[in-house]
Amino acid sequence: MNALDNGATPGILSVAPVIPVVVLSDSGSAVPLARALVKGGLAAIEITLRTEAALPAIERIAAEVPDAVVGAGTVTTAEQARDAARAGAAFLVSPGCTERLHGAMAETGLPYLPGVATVSEALAMLERGVTELKFFPASAAGGAGYLKSLASPLPRARFCPTGGITAANAPDYLSLPNVGCVGGSWLTPADAVETGDWERISALAGEAAALRPNG
Repeated sequence: MNALDNGATPGILSVAPVIPVVVLSDSGSAVPLARALVKGGLAAIEITLRTEAALPAIERIAAEVPDAVVGAGTVTTAEQARDAARAGAAFLVSPGCTERLHGAMAETGLPYLPGVATVSEALAMLERGVTELKFFPASAAGGAGYLKSLASPLPRARFCPTGGITAANAPDYLSLPNVGCVGGSWLTPADAVETGDWERISALAGEAAALRPNG
């Protein structure tokens, strides 16, 4: 799978049980990092727009790693949404959502996960027909217990919790019926990226890929 399509494919939450959330300071690491994650069994990769290397990294992965589904994370402005789409992002992820940001993400035509932290925010997205959501910051906003309490009143909503997710607590989230996947940064430790320890990253990805949602 090298692309996502609104309505024509299962959606972002169905690509893999874990989406690596990656911060890169050097776009030169992007391609070997993406290949390592794909080798371990994780195709979806979220490159956060927190550094100047992010957009070039997305562009390189999109061009050179066809088996990867690379997306842009920490999208906080309409301009970033458009820039990420031009760079070749296959999906967008925002930590929260405003009217303008939602409109800009929708206008790109890409699948997107708007960030929500409350019932009202989730309802606002459901009213717009958006059923796949990012729950952020997951741990600080109530964790797995909070998401479990939303399953009955918001049966159409499915979440990708991100923020404070670790290898230890990821199974707690993935066991919930309204969680399709989780986002986590533990798969790409800074020291492993800096030293080019791609085998270590592939091993971590393999462990994460073995997790099963709702299992």
